[in-house]
Amino acid sequence: MAWKTLDDMDLDGKVVLTRVDINVPFEAGHVTDATRIERIKPTIDDILAKGGKPVLMAHFGRPKGQVVPEMSLGLITDAVAKVLGVPVKFASDCIGAPAKTAVAELQVGEVLLLENTRFHEGETQNDPKFAASLAALGDVYVNDAFSAAHRAHASTEGLAKLLPCCAGRLMQAELSALEAALATPERPVVAVVGGAKVSTKLDLLGNLVRKVDYLIIGGGMANTFLAAEGVDVGKSLCEHDLAETALEIVKKADEAGCEIVLPIDVVVAREFKANAANEVVPVTECPSDAMIFDAGPASVKRIIDIIDEAKTLIMNGPLGVFELTPFHTGTFAMLAEIETQTKAGKLISVAGGGDTVSAINMAGSADGFTYISTAGGAFLEWMEGKALPGVVALG
Repeated sequence: MAWKTLDDMDLDGKVVLTRVDINVPFEAGHVTDATRIERIKPTIDDILAKGGKPVLMAHFGRPKGQVVPEMSLGLITDAVAKVLGVPVKFASDCIGAPAKTAVAELQVGEVLLLENTRFHEGETQNDPKFAASLAALGDVYVNDAFSAAHRAHASTEGLAKLLPCCAGRLMQAELSALEAALATPERPVVAVVGGAKVSTKLDLLGNLVRKVDYLIIGGGMANTFLAAEGVDVGKSLCEHDLAETALEIVKKADEAGCEIVLPIDVVVAREFKANAANEVVPVTECPSDAMIFDAGPASVKRIIDIIDEAKTLIMNGPLGVFELTPFHTGTFAMLAEIETQTKAGKLISVAGGGDTVSAINMAGSADGFTYISTAGGAFLEWMEGKALPGVVALG
C-alpha cells in the first residue's frame, strides 16, 4: 500500500495532530467500555517515544455543528489519561485561541485532547478553512481512526492534504489485516456473512462473490436466498421482494467460481424467546407456522469442513439468533473452529461489525482471530470494495 506509517516520520519535537476514534459509550458519568481508547494506546506510546507531542482530535456523538455540553470530550479526559498512563490536558475548543494556547503549553511527555471536532459545522462539511485552522496547530498529521475513514471530514480527509501525514498503528493494523483478507489473500478464501437483511448488504455480497471461494450466508439473509430458490421458510424473517436480486447474486457467484453455502438443515421454533421449544428439520421441511433461528448440525458440520480447508476467512455476521439460548449453538460452534484453526497457524481470520464482535465476545473467542476490527461502517465499505476517503488521503 502507498500510505506511510509512524516508522517513516520524524516526530522529534513535533506537534503531532492525531485523529483518533474515542467515541465510547458513556453513562452516569462513566465510560462503560474503554476498548476504543485502549486501541489508540500503541500509537500514542510511539509518538511519545519518538519525542513527539500528541494532540488528539476526535468526535463524540452527533452534535450536528452545535456545542452540546453532554457531548464534550472533557467528560472522558480522565478516562483517556487512565488508559494512556500519561497526563492528558484538555482544550475547550479544537481550533482558535483555546487550542493554540493549549498546544503552546504542552510539555514533552504530555498529551492534549482537543474538544469535539463536530461542535463545528466545518468538520462534517470538510470545510477547507476549518481544516486549515486545525492544520495551523501542528507539524504532522497522523490518522489512527480507521472507523471514521469512510467519512470525508476535515479531520479525516481535509487535514491530510495540508500536513505531512501517515497512518497510526491502529489504522496500519486495520489496513494490513483487510489487505491480507481481501486484496492479496491466501486461498481458499471463505467469507461468512450473516445478519437480518440482504438489503443492507447487497454491495457487500456483490463484491465478495468476485473475491472469495466460498460465501457462507447465515441469519435472516439465508432465508431470503432459500425462499428465492423455492424453499418455504414459514414465518421466518425474509425479504421475499428481493428474490430476484438473490438469484442474480447466485448467478454472479456461479460465473465467478464462488460457491454460495446455505443451510441444509435448520433449528426452528414458534416463539421468539430464549429456550423456546425447538426442533431440527431439513431446510425443505420448515413448518409453515415456525421461524428459522439457527443453522442445524449438518449445516454447521459442512461449514466447519469448509473452514478446515480454508487459508483465509473474513466474517461479518452470525449464523443465527445468537443472543437467545440455544440459538447461539451454530454460531458458537463455527467460532470455536475458526479459533482452533487460527491458533494452529492454519488460518488468517478477520472479523468486524457490531453483531459479529458481540457474538465473538459472548463465545469467548476474542483471542481466536488474527484481527478483529472495531470499525463498523468503514469495515463494511472496505469489504464492499469502496474507496475510503480517509485512507485515500494518506496515499
